[in-house]
Amino acid sequence: MSRWRLTPDGEPFSTPHTGSLLIPVLHDGAPAILKITTEEEEVRGANLMVWYAGDGAARVLAHEGPALLLERLTGTRDLARMARAGHDDEASRIICAVVTRLHAPRSRPLPASLVPMAVWFRQLEPAAARYGGILTKSAAAAGELLASPQEIVALHGDVHHGNILDGGERGWLAIDPKGVLGERGFDYANLFRNPDAMVATAPGRLQRQVRIVAEAGKLDPRRLLTWILAYAGLGAAWTLDSGGEDGAGLTIAAAAASQLGV
Repeated sequence: MSRWRLTPDGEPFSTPHTGSLLIPVLHDGAPAILKITTEEEEVRGANLMVWYAGDGAARVLAHEGPALLLERLTGTRDLARMARAGHDDEASRIICAVVTRLHAPRSRPLPASLVPMAVWFRQLEPAAARYGGILTKSAAAAGELLASPQEIVALHGDVHHGNILDGGERGWLAIDPKGVLGERGFDYANLFRNPDAMVATAPGRLQRQVRIVAEAGKLDPRRLLTWILAYAGLGAAWTLDSGGEDGAGLTIAAAAASQLGV
């Protein structure tokens, strides 16, 4: 706090899934957030935030070991609220524009800590063997995609409405990447499970959003649907393996399979 010239500017809090400590601070008088974590996934994300260098993502002001200092994004617009208020398509287009910026080539070497896509999907096939059902089709879709990767980039890994924030004059910016290496189409698949189950499973939403996201992201609609099937199944597998239920994820996977005719 002293070396980085930080003063507290709110109560510290922890993230529910990773236990990272987040401390609102002022950095030379400007709003910032200090994130401290030793979780491998969060450390990978910090490395990727440094690599983004503020292009499409919050700026990294300092980084040392488990500590990451980020500009605090204080804009009042909210993509989840926008989607729930009838502007779902507009929210998706905004997210796609941010993802395009994140995937843009950089002159810097990719972070060495990125996790290969095959490792990211490692739980899906065993889960399909345990639970069966639509997860079997999700695992088959993932196998097909992983066997023929296209347009390999550094992936955010957790693109959704809550991880794209209003940066005011700097526009919409990403936070909290997971740091994955793989096909760029993967980063669009999680939009279809968000911002919540009610929006995600609304009648006709999948078909409409596939058209919008494929156009905005310059993606092949059928390959996008295959990523949705694979990733919705993976998300459901994670939840089932932790003892929870993911009816929305299974519903979306089944809808994607139906659209694909598999």
